[in-house]
Amino acid sequence: MTHSTPLAAALELLAPAKNADFGMAAIDHGADAVYIGGPSFGARAAAGNTVADIERLARHAHTYHAQVFVALNTILRDDELEPARQLAWDCYHAGADALIVQDMGLLEMDLPPIELHASTQTDNRHLNKVRFLEQVGFSQIVLARELSLKQIRAIAAETSATLEFFVHGALCVAFSGQCHISHAHTGRSANRGECSQACRLPYSLSDTDGHLITQNQHLLSMKDNDQSANLAALAEAGIRSFKIEGRYKDLGYVKNVTAHYRQQLDRIIDADPRYCAAAQGRCTYTFTPRPEKTFNRGTTDYFVNERHHGIEAFETPKFSGEAIGRVLKVDAARRNFTVEAFEPIHNGDGLTWYTPKGELAGLRVNRAEGQTLFAAEDLPADLVPGTALFRNHDQAFVRALERP
Repeated sequence: MTHSTPLAAALELLAPAKNADFGMAAIDHGADAVYIGGPSFGARAAAGNTVADIERLARHAHTYHAQVFVALNTILRDDELEPARQLAWDCYHAGADALIVQDMGLLEMDLPPIELHASTQTDNRHLNKVRFLEQVGFSQIVLARELSLKQIRAIAAETSATLEFFVHGALCVAFSGQCHISHAHTGRSANRGECSQACRLPYSLSDTDGHLITQNQHLLSMKDNDQSANLAALAEAGIRSFKIEGRYKDLGYVKNVTAHYRQQLDRIIDADPRYCAAAQGRCTYTFTPRPEKTFNRGTTDYFVNERHHGIEAFETPKFSGEAIGRVLKVDAARRNFTVEAFEPIHNGDGLTWYTPKGELAGLRVNRAEGQTLFAAEDLPADLVPGTALFRNHDQAFVRALERP
């Protein structure tokens, strides 16, 4: 009697593709699959990629046994159903491997024989929802960002669908698919791909008696998601697709963050025979991935290890950068200042600091001579000795990312 060895579970790294070129770069930097918006009906209305773009990306992806998922994940009006159906067929013929869907009306239509993935916009927090989606034909389901390991484990035990989870990028203050702030304020619906980012605006808060509690704080702004330390636990809980947010992010973000998670997942796969990579090949890099050097609002692992404090980014929704040092002396007349820096500062670096009012300010270094830095314009009055400095643009790191 012989016993067969269980097949290894494929762990998929899923990266964002703003366009075909970004998608190809993501694959070249280790993504097993990429997701991209088409010419319409995607949750990023400004994506604007053509079917020809999707075809070009699919050809590149399939060379490495990687996959392309097309986001067709807005709520549709009745007059959009037929154009959406036609787009689904166009994407299928272009080589797309799956459609990411929110509107269940599409299931009643004549769709091509292509995998369907349930978008995060379908708000997949509960087992009953996941079971329903699996029963109606979804092969892969994006679980809600708000779930804990315990909740993920309970869902995974009761479904055979592939479970996907966001491991990096922006966090919404509301459950995905359930936020109506943008539509209420501006008429632009997040469920139609037109979120106005109202949660990143400053607000003032008063109590029931009208007394001001806080003023001009970003009270709905969340830190960014970073599950780097939880990947093995997520795989153990049943996650099989590890998704990076960021279809509007720049190319440096895509390269850097994708490479980082590729290395992290490869360590898990190499150490545990229960897992394998979803695509073929191994990547080598001309840089050391450092996700903290590309856009983030500070990071949190959110609710994966249960709920805790420190998930908010009230001070600013912008990228303040890494702590780099402090100001020692300012020579406003010569537009230079001297710093005590932890690392070398280069021409072109972007530096930031918080003003006495708590606002984020910054400048670009025009010339660096050791610890003395020169600006091209007059120095802001709030840049004074003792000011803590951060670097949100590291020119040397950017150049490393740009090397072929």
